[in-house]
Amino acid sequence: MISSTTFFIYKTTIPTPSNYSLTFPFNSNVFHYRSIPNKKKKMPFPLFTSSTIIGAVELLHSPLSFFSTSMINFINPPLHPSVDPNHVLTGNFAPVDSKLPPTPCLAVEGKLPQSLNGTYIRNGPNPPRHPHGPHHLFEGDGMLHAIKLSDGEATFCSRYVRTYKYDLEKNHGFPIFPNILSGFYSVVDLSRCAIAIYRVLKGQIDPRKGFGLANTSVSLFSNNLFALGESDLPYAIHLTEDGDIETIGRHDFDGKAFINMTAHPKINPETGEAFAFRCSPIPPYVTFFCIDKKGSKQEDIPIFSMVNPTFVHDFSVTKQYIVFSESQLEINPLRLLMCQGMPVMAVLDKVPRIGVLRRYSSTGTGIKWFEAAAFNAMHVINAWEEEDDEEIILVAPNAISIENLFHDIEKVHFSLEKVRINLGNGSVTRTTLSEKNLEMGSINPSYMGKKNRYAYMGIGDMIPKMSGVVKIDLDLECEVSRRVYGDGCFGGEPMFVAKDGAVEEDDGYIVTYMHDENNGVSRFVVMDAKSQTLDVVAAMKLPRRVPYGFHGLFVGRGDLDQMR
Repeated sequence: MISSTTFFIYKTTIPTPSNYSLTFPFNSNVFHYRSIPNKKKKMPFPLFTSSTIIGAVELLHSPLSFFSTSMINFINPPLHPSVDPNHVLTGNFAPVDSKLPPTPCLAVEGKLPQSLNGTYIRNGPNPPRHPHGPHHLFEGDGMLHAIKLSDGEATFCSRYVRTYKYDLEKNHGFPIFPNILSGFYSVVDLSRCAIAIYRVLKGQIDPRKGFGLANTSVSLFSNNLFALGESDLPYAIHLTEDGDIETIGRHDFDGKAFINMTAHPKINPETGEAFAFRCSPIPPYVTFFCIDKKGSKQEDIPIFSMVNPTFVHDFSVTKQYIVFSESQLEINPLRLLMCQGMPVMAVLDKVPRIGVLRRYSSTGTGIKWFEAAAFNAMHVINAWEEEDDEEIILVAPNAISIENLFHDIEKVHFSLEKVRINLGNGSVTRTTLSEKNLEMGSINPSYMGKKNRYAYMGIGDMIPKMSGVVKIDLDLECEVSRRVYGDGCFGGEPMFVAKDGAVEEDDGYIVTYMHDENNGVSRFVVMDAKSQTLDVVAAMKLPRRVPYGFHGLFVGRGDLDQMR
């Protein structure tokens, strides 16, 4: 029935049902309008039926819906799964709720060797609150998971690294620093950055105290234990006698260290020196330096011959040389300002190089570069010189399809290679050691920078989620032992721990945290490094789930006692 109310559209009076309204709410599929009382004046145009109204609504709906959706996507577009926290932080990549004080662990398989005494401590990201905006797997505040082994008993503990960022955000109760690695994709992301800059200008944030996550690795040098992340300086930590973890604070080496340093310093087991570098998006892109046994940082050595802003994550040190791998990954901060995503991108027409510099060189001008086509080493297992000093051997996983490293890491194949660099004629020859996807490995640490025979590598499922471990013979250039964890079971970086008084290189254990996705239980596993199938010696059930993480370290009882 037609009521006595009308609505004027473009001078057209349309009969409408009574009490009907018309509006255009933002991003809504509902079409409303308000009625105007009919003054019973002569209608200037013919009346339309109610079907005409529906047709007009349907006609306008598509462009309005497109407009509203486009505006939303412009302001805050959908995120790629690799940076969507609702996708990234799931399963055993999800953070654990809070810290865990020292808690005894029970053996569920075998028993711990009485001689295996010390603490295994592993680092990894664990965001304390759900991120606002983009979040990559490699981001999140550092949490240390430590298991103290003493005379066959085990005590487990988890604590955050109390960085300046962590404490500041904990006190405020919300994120203050925007995620940088995951990138900026919208004006919303830029706004978060602008707010952080405003807080710096207002004195609410002190950039001199750093803004890193300390979530990548653990290292022991200069009689200090450090948690590291390459966007900041290291944080000194302390392991208590009862197995707890305490953060001492950010360590700037008496004010001599500048902004940041690598999360993979190399420690000379004979001299106690630590060799490190820092990576920067502005020249010099890489700066090398050394820290002596007493913790005194030496002079910087800038490498100006690296002419592109290459993302360098790791390097290697031999008896006489420093070896850098210049990959196809480059840093471009302008991508953030232009909302183009991550500041790190692959430049596929670039030819990677390997740089060799004398270890105690006073300048970076003497570095020699050797082209190595499509060689992208994110981590280095070891390097050494051959006896004639004419060749350097470099062992490292090569990331094939490097363009997928950050957004589709499951598409990247890490091919473990033995690279031979001839310093005389400049030739580079490479040998693939395994067809498997191998990453996150370790060696007997006493062989760092020296010729060694064995490497222990994680079998990649989705890095850093490893489905097993293999033992590679670097002399025979093949796999000699293997252990696959089983359906639904995944571990992390396999860490070699030498037995006390060991004579042979592989006389020791492989330790790692392992998680069973079938029942949600995490374990600490000890394997026999010499056995053909890397037999499990002991497995300790942990008091709670341990998320997949990055790099760890075993600190022997003697080193712990010395630090105390």
